[in-house]
Amino acid sequence: MFSLIESFRSALNSVRAHGFRSFLTTLGIIIGVASTIAVVSVVQGLSYSINQQFEGFGANSISIRSFTPMQERMKGKIAQITAEDVEAISERVDGVEYITPTLQSQTSSPVKYKENQFFAQVAGTTYTAQDVQKVDIKFGRFLSYSDNKFRRKVVVIGEDLRKDLSLPANPVGHFVNYAGEWLKIIGLAEPKGSLLGFSQDNFAIIPYTTMRGLNGNMIEPDIFIQLQLKDLNQLDEIKSSIKQILRKQHKLGPDEDDDFKIETPEQLTSGISNLINTMTIVLGGIVSISLVVGGIGIMNIMLVSVTERTREIGICKAIGAKRHHILLQFLIEAVVLSVLGGIVGILIGYGLGVLAAASIPNFPPANVPLWAIALAFGFSAFVGIVFGILPAAKAANLDPIDALRYE
Repeated sequence: MFSLIESFRSALNSVRAHGFRSFLTTLGIIIGVASTIAVVSVVQGLSYSINQQFEGFGANSISIRSFTPMQERMKGKIAQITAEDVEAISERVDGVEYITPTLQSQTSSPVKYKENQFFAQVAGTTYTAQDVQKVDIKFGRFLSYSDNKFRRKVVVIGEDLRKDLSLPANPVGHFVNYAGEWLKIIGLAEPKGSLLGFSQDNFAIIPYTTMRGLNGNMIEPDIFIQLQLKDLNQLDEIKSSIKQILRKQHKLGPDEDDDFKIETPEQLTSGISNLINTMTIVLGGIVSISLVVGGIGIMNIMLVSVTERTREIGICKAIGAKRHHILLQFLIEAVVLSVLGGIVGILIGYGLGVLAAASIPNFPPANVPLWAIALAFGFSAFVGIVFGILPAAKAANLDPIDALRYE
């Protein structure tokens, strides 16, 4: 234990005695660790933000969307979820608390208010969307059952659309024009911020039946469906029932693939997390190459240090230092240099990650998980051991008589 403490003390004294050289030696480690932490912090911040968004959907919900296999796309076929599919699921599937269809507008008209106009995401849905999509209302109210029943021309808008149209802070009661129809604003949603750099508050929500009327007799639009289940234990049974109904509705043969996707929030989150984790590994692996370069720099400097301190090593051996004492001293010195560089690199990398995330408009803040810090710290120590073993072994193997004669 005493020799270990002395080795650490000697290593720190050597680092302090050659401060500028020690800094240049660890520069490669600092750059490598800083680059790795900066990349990981930005990517993981994005992952954390996405997961937070999906957590609001609830575990007992199911989403259904159209999906066209590649071989069908090559034939010019595009799958769709239709109004008839919505009705079939609503009538024939048990265990569903409510069903929420969402119909995107098929027109490319801007939303207008007085002389202002702006393009927004306009969709038609039902009153249940407020719970499924977690829409909080700042002023006014959300859509009601009667709004859909009587095809009322009303709209709920997001904060960004309100600002773009220069509407009052409380726009309830004002009218906007969309696709030639006047819509009365009945609600303003609480802002949600951005996701993946895109605004979540630039939208207009109107009743589902009103949207079907606005779309008119155009090509049958594709509908996105969300279901809320009464009992989560029935999830697999309900998914199986929906699959059978949709395959029958779409007249799919036994050997044909599904032209729809039935997904839970966990599946969506898992898929995105896997993608982001893969990005983290690939990008982190690329930038961590500089850690190897930094390790080579440490090895070179330590070899020079062995040559410079040959006479010192000879004196130590002459007064009784064992081979393992010399080996341990130089190895610890290499590890100390590497770890110090790792610590500085972690701090700089986090700062760079925060700065990068803040400089990108509507991008979520950086987030550095503990595993990334532990990995960077551990890898720094590993680099010090790997690239310090050769100089340490060279020092330990010096003949004491030859070392004492060295000038």
